[in-house]
Amino acid sequence: MTDAHHDDVWLGLDLGTQGVRALAVTDDGRVRGRGSAPLTGHRHGGRHEQLPADWWTAATAALRRTLRTVPATRVRGIAVCGTSGTVLLTDAHGTPLTAALMYDDGRAAAEARYAQETCADVWRDLGIRIQPSWALAKLLWLTGAHHDGAPGAEPAAPARLRGARVCHQADFVTGRLVGHRVATDSSHALKTGYDLYSRTWPTAVHDRLGLSGLDFPDVVAPGTPLGTVGREAAGATGLAEGTPVLAGMTDGCAAQLGSGAWEVGRWNSVLGTTLVLKGVTASPLHDPAGVVYNHRSPDGNWLPGGASSVGAGILTRTFPGADLGRLDLCAAAREPASTVAYPLVSRGERFPFVAPDAEAFVLGTPADEADHHAALLQGVALAERLCLAYVRMLGAPVEGPVTLTGGATRSAYWNQLRADVLGRPAAIPEHTDPALGMAVLAAYGVRGGGRAPRGMVRIRTTLEPRQDHHDRFTAPFVTLVDELERRGWLPHETATYARTEG
Repeated sequence: MTDAHHDDVWLGLDLGTQGVRALAVTDDGRVRGRGSAPLTGHRHGGRHEQLPADWWTAATAALRRTLRTVPATRVRGIAVCGTSGTVLLTDAHGTPLTAALMYDDGRAAAEARYAQETCADVWRDLGIRIQPSWALAKLLWLTGAHHDGAPGAEPAAPARLRGARVCHQADFVTGRLVGHRVATDSSHALKTGYDLYSRTWPTAVHDRLGLSGLDFPDVVAPGTPLGTVGREAAGATGLAEGTPVLAGMTDGCAAQLGSGAWEVGRWNSVLGTTLVLKGVTASPLHDPAGVVYNHRSPDGNWLPGGASSVGAGILTRTFPGADLGRLDLCAAAREPASTVAYPLVSRGERFPFVAPDAEAFVLGTPADEADHHAALLQGVALAERLCLAYVRMLGAPVEGPVTLTGGATRSAYWNQLRADVLGRPAAIPEHTDPALGMAVLAAYGVRGGGRAPRGMVRIRTTLEPRQDHHDRFTAPFVTLVDELERRGWLPHETATYARTEG
């Protein structure tokens, strides 16, 4: 006999870098519908912007495509995730006053240093370090509250932005769904400086930094009801008017929920354009360097982790239009490759060390295209191993298999390679989209909390590491660690631990 709840459908919406994806999932993990729509942005040098209106256009298209196979009346709730650190300013009615500065926009380096130095005592207590990718630094850049006047620096934003509303990527879309301004969630608010311990905005920080004139949103826990889908949004998306809209989380946290890695000691590695590693601990993971930061899980545990700038984005940049499947087959014969690579997608590194000036490198000259491809795949896996070593150095428990999610899991070869390099089992969920995590969160929020609905996540396979293959990568791993330390990016303590325990 089928549980009546299995007819309920939960919607997750993921606002990614290159597109918006929606997923409709039942309580027992069956995907009833999916849809996507592309996104474009403007990149130039350190600049990376998108237009918020494009998010809404893509979201409505993705939702309509998803609902072709799902009766709107069966949708019991929707939650939205966005990229961490993406921010814009709007007027009182939600109309954008600026473009959205994306998570990897690098123009706020001076502002990040200023915010870190000016409020070092606050960040020390909170265990965080303000980085150029963080929304707080971007707000300083947007408003011109700090401007170093360096030659070639871009002009400060106009004074009309005083009194503007702070808006994260997910806030813009949830506000359009509901039809009015809504609270943000604590996950998206973290990189805007929100204090997860006292659950307040640090107004003293805003005063010191000259941001007190901005209108910061109310903050609620992920999974909190924000309202219901309004009439205008129902017409645009195909959702039923009155459908509950729940506060979401950042895309990295969404992937954590969608991975099924919910117990203390479990870790999830999201490999898409870049790499995000996040785990579960019973208390915040303290990092004096501020490299690792802690999100708060909906169930009260903590989600420490970080986002690296290495990732699969390097493949399409290095081999545009290439048959990556064919290159994977060739790479299997190059273990290890003749060169060691650190495949940063963009300038600067955030995790497992902070180095704004870090650049991608390859030690040596690849023998051919296949050798180069193998070095990049292995380089990402070696960086992933270094990230896991770093959180272990900080005292985080690492138990059970590491769950692999993100677009890169489409490569069966890369999945096995990562398990081999890590020397740990790798669990691959049946569905690896962060949108699944938002569907899980929607069900969790509407049902009133408790434990996440475990049946919504299905594990497709678990890959065991092959010891002989793992041993092959010991020397390349040490070579990479040595080089990162030699360049002054990786601290000596971290390098020493990685060489002996990583």
